Amino acid sequence: MFAYAMLGTNDLPKALRFYDALMALLGQERCWTGENEASWGALDAQGVGFCVTRPFDGEAARVGNGVMLAFKTPTAELVKTLHETALEMGGTSEGAPGLRPHYGDGFYVAYARDPDGNKIAFVCYDATEGA
Repeated sequence: MFAYAMLGTNDLPKALRFYDALMALLGQERCWTGENEASWGALDAQGVGFCVTRPFDGEAARVGNGVMLAFKTPTAELVKTLHETALEMGGTSEGAPGLRPHYGDGFYVAYARDPDGNKIAFVCYDATEGA
């Protein structure tokens, strides 16, 4: 369904440090770096890429209310590790790791904001109680 997802940044070097750490845990190498943006994953017809960029119009990046990207993980333990790493790398918590049964059985998620204030989530769809 998606070709790629992109978030704006006002501090590309800080965003690279933050997302390099998270993407490494997700097994996604940085596949492209330019003067104003970088990408992880795949930027081709076979996969989905994730990008951060300084806005092309030269204006400051602004956070959208109600906008969030969620990264799928295979385990609840990885959700916890990603959330901890996000905080260690300068992000802030928007919701501690845990089961959210109102979203479905086994839905385990943690929420954070990156250093620019973009909201992200880490999700495992089939976690068990006590994860």
